Amino acid sequence: MDKSAAYQRIVAKFGTGLLTGGKERLDEHIMSGLAGQLAQLHTRGVEMVIVSSGAIASGRQKLGLTERAKDVPFKQVLASVGQHRLVSLYERLFSRYDITVAQALLARADLLDRSGYLNARNTLLALLELKVVCVVNENDVVAVDELHEAVFGDNDNLSAMVANLIDADLLMILTDTAGLYTADPHRHPEAQLVPQVEKIDLKIERLAAATTSRLGTGGMITKIEAAKLATSFGVTVVIADGREPDVILRLARGESVGTRFLPTSSKLESRKRWMLSGLSTKGKLVVDSGAAKALKKQNRSLLAAGIKDLAGEFHRGAIVNIYDPEGSRLGCGITNYSSADIKVIKGAHSGKIVTLLGYDYGSEVVHRNNLVVL
Repeated sequence: MDKSAAYQRIVAKFGTGLLTGGKERLDEHIMSGLAGQLAQLHTRGVEMVIVSSGAIASGRQKLGLTERAKDVPFKQVLASVGQHRLVSLYERLFSRYDITVAQALLARADLLDRSGYLNARNTLLALLELKVVCVVNENDVVAVDELHEAVFGDNDNLSAMVANLIDADLLMILTDTAGLYTADPHRHPEAQLVPQVEKIDLKIERLAAATTSRLGTGGMITKIEAAKLATSFGVTVVIADGREPDVILRLARGESVGTRFLPTSSKLESRKRWMLSGLSTKGKLVVDSGAAKALKKQNRSLLAAGIKDLAGEFHRGAIVNIYDPEGSRLGCGITNYSSADIKVIKGAHSGKIVTLLGYDYGSEVVHRNNLVVL
């Protein structure tokens, strides 16, 4: 391992605008520079995964198309044509440094269940152990935008999930803008770069104006969403301009480039990170102030008596979000009872569960061992 590096396991997300230089095709010179920086880190023992956009741009380039794809099937066609070309280019660039490249296509559905999550995690960790650089992209060929639960929607959020999967120390979201500004810099020349964000709140979210890139899928809003997700996993996130000289090497050393988002929690045990990701959340429980205090301050289980309300339909064993009376998310957990059962027993003393239902699965609706409190 490189002891001079501040981070030893990195996810580098490259946006379409960066990889194309703002043009209609992939810019091999830009990609070569990025690969060269990653190769330097690789030789020092730093582990890395790439989350790369650019498949659709690559497909458009191969087919000689200039018209922008609007409908989902046509985008999937372009992704199908362009994905292998994109990875082949990475393979050629990294072969200069004798680095092996792998490809992983992930869809949101792949991570919806525990086994799928673990399969993806184990594969990526095995590739890191073998010192293989994996290029990850959303499986655009099968993902359908209309099925909102089946897709990540953009590679920003996918990169946050990959950072979670591999226990990354740093997620660098490299784009064609310098980071988060106090206003849209394209319209307000006086806008200032925000160098560091300790917590992503409503004020920060408002700063992330929906300035969507001409070539990419996500604007600053999706990057802030990704940063919020990754920092909740204990990952440091930086949004920076990938065209900055040696930006990857500088970020790996811990230099201040772009906007840095600090982790809002410590590294969570793998199972709890999966629960917190929200990929499999099926419902919502609202608890009273006494239960909220017991969960947050006393590491207690959630009992039926403390539940005021619920939303969604779910079975026993589902992951549910838990909120306090003011609407703030306390965390999430695996429920011992279905939504139909909880409707009957909410607010009731644990001793009355058998009388109300005719059976019981224990006194805890969510046991503290199956609970993640933010």
